[in-house]
Amino acid sequence: MKKLFGIFIAVGAAIAGILALFSSSKSKKEFSRRKEANDKKLEFITKKATKVKADKKVTKAKIKKTTAKVKSTKAKVKSTKKAKSTIDNFEKKYRK
Repeated sequence: MKKLFGIFIAVGAAIAGILALFSSSKSKKEFSRRKEANDKKLEFITKKATKVKADKKVTKAKIKKTTAKVKSTKAKVKSTKKAKSTIDNFEKKYRK
């Protein structure tokens, strides 16, 4: 009886081992599929990120150029403070 019980346990262990091997190979395949999908997504995102960085550099250069234009234009414009004070003085003096 002990030998028969031992044989049943050995056969059960062998069957469990074979099932474990098949299930692990299935999970490895699934893992490799997921990994490939993630690698594709990562590559796509990396390409987009490099494109965005390049666009950001171009935009910053445009902003810098525009800021310089605005500064030079503001430097050329005369102040209206004196004209406003003259108008105020005129109104006070002649429009009572």
